[in-house]
Amino acid sequence: MATLGFAGNYAGTVVAMPLSGVLAVSLGWESVFYFFGSLGVVWAVAWLIIVKAGPEDDPFISEEEKTYILKSIGQNEDEKKSIKHPWKAILTSTAVWAIIASHFAENWGFFTLLTQLPTFLKDTLNFELEKTGFISAIPYLAMGCLLGVSGYLADWSQIKGYLTTTQVRKYFNCGAFLAQTVFMMLAAYLLDPVGTVACITVAVGFGAFAWSGFIVNPLDIAPNHASVILGISNTFATIPGIVSPLLTGIITSDKTKEQWQVVFYISSGIYLVGCVIYWFFCRGELQPWANTNTVDDVVESPRTYPEKQGIVNEQFDMTSSEQKKN
Repeated sequence: MATLGFAGNYAGTVVAMPLSGVLAVSLGWESVFYFFGSLGVVWAVAWLIIVKAGPEDDPFISEEEKTYILKSIGQNEDEKKSIKHPWKAILTSTAVWAIIASHFAENWGFFTLLTQLPTFLKDTLNFELEKTGFISAIPYLAMGCLLGVSGYLADWSQIKGYLTTTQVRKYFNCGAFLAQTVFMMLAAYLLDPVGTVACITVAVGFGAFAWSGFIVNPLDIAPNHASVILGISNTFATIPGIVSPLLTGIITSDKTKEQWQVVFYISSGIYLVGCVIYWFFCRGELQPWANTNTVDDVVESPRTYPEKQGIVNEQFDMTSSEQKKN
């Protein structure tokens, strides 16, 4: 569900990039900001009307769904749960910093391509501005489609007991980062229209599998503090959105192919560093400092099972009652 939700990021990118090219050519670059700024206002109004602070405040939710959600987060229906965040433990946790490092690395590549890909295609491959918008959207279309596949495979491998939560997070995240490292370097080396676009598409597409790693990992290690951890992580992960375009502008001052290759090599190196950090410090189990549940009938998270036990789907559990007693 988380990966499907985040697919909206890339669905928006797929629509916005070609549309921006059309608007810039036909109405001027200012129209891009006016158009998407107006959409942002409409979205904000809809969000304020529709979104509620909790399931108990939603007038349209069923009682069954409300009870399930409240139990899953360790809260009674008549209880307003006040969570105290262990700030020192969060900020000194290597598992949290592994998430931050991966989020930073993934966003470095994301913001580099998001802000510079049309310029790169124009400078090195001589694409026209209007066409660069459509071509730049292709990698994000691939990622948007693969996010659902990634989430399904991650859950399936746990439900079947093939992989533990820690293994899923490591294999999906680090496998994606290694693939992105390789294909970003290939894109820089080839510098031909078909090969470069294909490599960039594969690199961005593999990023979908990383989102089944670091982005949902806060729910594994600290469900009650996941929003805080992701907030901290995303704060660091927005730094590339500021630094990467500035650095790219400095490096590509002459707009040569060699300078653009340096930009891609830097992104590849950051992916690799993020991969190494996450591999050694990632954790998939509930952390001791995050174990704050006090409600007896909390719905147990499937991510808190012992390391060598897969998730049991009770609806399809074929174990007999006698075996369960034993």
